[in-house]
Amino acid sequence: MGFDLLKKRLEEEKEHLQDELRRLEASSYERREGSPFGKREEEADAVSELEKKITERKRAKGLLSEIEHALHKFEEGTYGLCDECGESIDPKRLEAIPQTSLCVDCKGKRDAKGRPKS
Repeated sequence: MGFDLLKKRLEEEKEHLQDELRRLEASSYERREGSPFGKREEEADAVSELEKKITERKRAKGLLSEIEHALHKFEEGTYGLCDECGESIDPKRLEAIPQTSLCVDCKGKRDAKGRPKS
């Protein structure tokens, strides 16, 4: 798969994530109908729903940040090069995770240090 196709995939995923974040933001303001089981269940449901939305937003924002970084690397002409060691990232890894910024070796080292990043 060529870099042009990977760039297109990244651009499409960026649009998708931006739409998802707008949807999540809009749904934060929706009002819920009351529960027939009383106020405690309503509060528990509201807290659970809020936690889910926060988790979804955090995931989407993190992925969007990675995608924007990858697209920036396209502009700089450094896409496909590891941010840590500067070596080429395996094309199969890029095909599987187009927004990745680390080669397998550097990713493994970073994970071993407890700093996860694609």
